Amino acid sequence: MQLLSRKAADSAVAGRLWVVLAAVMWSSSGLFAKSPMWDDWPSDARGLLLAFWRAAFAGLLVLPAVRRPQWSNKLVPMVIAFAVMNVTYLSAITLTTAANAIWLQSTAPWWVFVLGVLVLREPISRAELVPLVLGGLGIATILWHEMQSPSAAGVACGLTAGLAYAVVVLAMRALRDFDSAWLVVVNHLVTAAILLPYVVYRNIWPTPWQLVVLAAFGFFQMGLPYLFFVRGLRSISSQEATGIALLEPILLPIWVYLVWGEVPAYWTVIGGGLILAGLVLRYTAVRSLGADRATAAPLD
Repeated sequence: MQLLSRKAADSAVAGRLWVVLAAVMWSSSGLFAKSPMWDDWPSDARGLLLAFWRAAFAGLLVLPAVRRPQWSNKLVPMVIAFAVMNVTYLSAITLTTAANAIWLQSTAPWWVFVLGVLVLREPISRAELVPLVLGGLGIATILWHEMQSPSAAGVACGLTAGLAYAVVVLAMRALRDFDSAWLVVVNHLVTAAILLPYVVYRNIWPTPWQLVVLAAFGFFQMGLPYLFFVRGLRSISSQEATGIALLEPILLPIWVYLVWGEVPAYWTVIGGGLILAGLVLRYTAVRSLGADRATAAPLD
């Protein structure tokens, strides 16, 4: 019995480490998207071009892990929402600060909550109301200061990314019996296919060195950490994994500041702090109640 308990504990520790590694790798998105090497790409096209190349490389990386490919009409809303999420998130990162982009995209759990109540008729738990209010105050703080600024379009994209993210989570809940690697491959390769005509139309192609960086963007920032995250889920709960993954919105602005010198505005720090506090309280409440409501695993 003690041996089994020790093995379970060791497995849980390993699972947490896999998720920590995934979150750290996910948090590098701002390092790639904010790089000056994309400055020669038009700002209005940069987010879509980055979304295309990242999705293409990430989908190709995960493709060998697919075991049970299958089709369902339920895949359609998922892949459309995933494409919107990718485009709006990377557009937000290029049009506003990385902190605004990641923290507004992290509003997905509240969109899941709202859509779950309105669409799926799920009951409202009192334990979720305080986190919901904190998150709303954080969003309002950022919007109040940013919507009158030149970065308003980026902020709108970040908020849209959060809503699209929530739709992806709800769709993946309906597809929970599908091969997870298959869902990731479909999401990324269909996103790339949707964006390909635009890429051809703009006729903007990466240099050989840019192509290498874009491959790393898809492989190491998106595809590989997803596989690590799935590995971690084998030995820890989804609630615990999603709570650990909150490292991503904390670390992303820090990396961008350290490498590219981008400093978030004070209202972004305050708003992001409120959103983060709400997320921590929400996941704590969900875990303590033993709820099975979907939480948003990082897909950005």
